[in-house]
Amino acid sequence: MSKQKLQIDWVNSATLILIHLLAVAAIVYLAMVECSLWTLGLGLLWFASSGMSITGGYLRLFAHRSYRTRGIVRAFYLLFGAAAVQNSALRWCADHRRHHSHTDRDDDPYDARRGFFWSHIGWVMFQPDHPRDMGLVHDLQADPLVRFQNRYYVPLAILMVAVVPACIGLSWGDPIGALLVAGFLRLAAQWHATFSVNSFAHILGSQPFTTRNSSRDSFLTAILTLGEGYHNYHHAFQHDYRNGICWHHYDPTKWTLWTLDMVGLASNLRRVPNATIEARRQGVARERHRQGTMQVRQAGIGLSSNMASSPVSEDDAKQQAVSTTAGAEPAPLP
Repeated sequence: MSKQKLQIDWVNSATLILIHLLAVAAIVYLAMVECSLWTLGLGLLWFASSGMSITGGYLRLFAHRSYRTRGIVRAFYLLFGAAAVQNSALRWCADHRRHHSHTDRDDDPYDARRGFFWSHIGWVMFQPDHPRDMGLVHDLQADPLVRFQNRYYVPLAILMVAVVPACIGLSWGDPIGALLVAGFLRLAAQWHATFSVNSFAHILGSQPFTTRNSSRDSFLTAILTLGEGYHNYHHAFQHDYRNGICWHHYDPTKWTLWTLDMVGLASNLRRVPNATIEARRQGVARERHRQGTMQVRQAGIGLSSNMASSPVSEDDAKQQAVSTTAGAEPAPLP
């Protein structure tokens, strides 16, 4: 792991602290000033729209090219992706593609080997060990909408986090509540949902598809991350538009993309054949069985070596001699 001295990213750290303080202020406001159902509804709408823009847009469309979609859908993703305040799609995808290329290695931006805090939020609070490689996203730079969002990311983020929610809240007389709830409380919750993909999804669960990295599949993590909890599958087959491959796997992004495909707003949904998935699953199971067998054999060899080198007491020798004379099998040494 990298031994480079960490330097705090004061802009990111100050922003994280400020938004969390404003999220606490939002809770106080709801408890002590006004708790409008319209405001709560707006918060949920902004949470769902921004969350889908990260999982369906930044991740599965832009980073992994898992499907194609129309310009109006891409514009939606980029607008509400700015509201998620996780950087522009161009920079976000550069980091994510690097993560897949160097998972659990020094070049991994959110290397899980560096501990839960680092992979969850610490990597955002400190300057990166390595400069961002924008060459990883040269294909995305051909999209004028992506270029526009990258150029005007900060004003778009301010617009979607603060200005638009407050203006909408004016319609029912609660602009401050709308700003606090849909803007800041929603944003803090959204951050931790996304951060959990980098932390919990590399700690909790099973590894049915690959053991080459720390990624895990977990229903619990799927709940925390808006459906991104089947992370071991994602690392094995990153270009599949699905995260949860079974119908009952909690993956709202998969269901949304399927719906967009049905109504003509998405197309070319990439899907790994079942035979390929099953072959990978069986391959991992065989490798796990082989490793288990080797461990048992090594343990047996070690036990035999210890037995051979252990001194036999005089009493044990006499007992073994008596047992042999009586025609019984000699008792094994302890």
